Amino acid sequence: MRREIPLLITAIVGIVFILQYFIPHYPFNNLNAWFSDWFSIIAACAIWLGALNLIKISINKVYRKKPGWGYPVVIIITFLITVIVGAAGGRDYRALGTGFDWLYQYVYIPLSSTMFALLAFFVASASYRAFRARNFDATLLLLAAFFVMIGRVPIGDAIAGIFSVPESILPSNIATWIMNVFNASGQRAIMMGIALGIVSTSLRVILGIERTHLGGD
Repeated sequence: MRREIPLLITAIVGIVFILQYFIPHYPFNNLNAWFSDWFSIIAACAIWLGALNLIKISINKVYRKKPGWGYPVVIIITFLITVIVGAAGGRDYRALGTGFDWLYQYVYIPLSSTMFALLAFFVASASYRAFRARNFDATLLLLAAFFVMIGRVPIGDAIAGIFSVPESILPSNIATWIMNVFNASGQRAIMMGIALGIVSTSLRVILGIERTHLGGD
């Protein structure tokens, strides 16, 4: 029963969500809203379970003095500070000028910006490895990346203007053409593949064929 009941719930909810797109009338429209409310409740509980599990794992690492146990200490301290400051703000803890808003504006946002800035170096390193012209495909990727990058900065058109390059083949126009034709077509193909994968995986889950979400193989 530990597997049958979750599989039955998954099948019923999945079928209802599929049918409500094709039959947006009673009772399917009401069931959709009802299930959505339950999803919100379950998500709220899951957030707390996830947070408590994170604290439990972090405390265990600190207690056992595992390698890098200083990072869990930072996690515990920042988590407690955020919860205390948010709880002290009451129901309007997200309002402008509150302590939670100050933490968000002057701690969270700068840290997020720092993380994205660090990602730029990893992207540059990956680009260097991927754009080496070792074969025909890599050469095409290198040329496309060169034209897109040179066309996205003003210096590209400025250099082309020195040599009186026609407007139709300015770097900015070439970059736009590459993005609107080759890149867009590739993205559409990838999105179609993702959509087909989502449909097939969803059907496997609804029919009980895919059981990895229950901890099985």
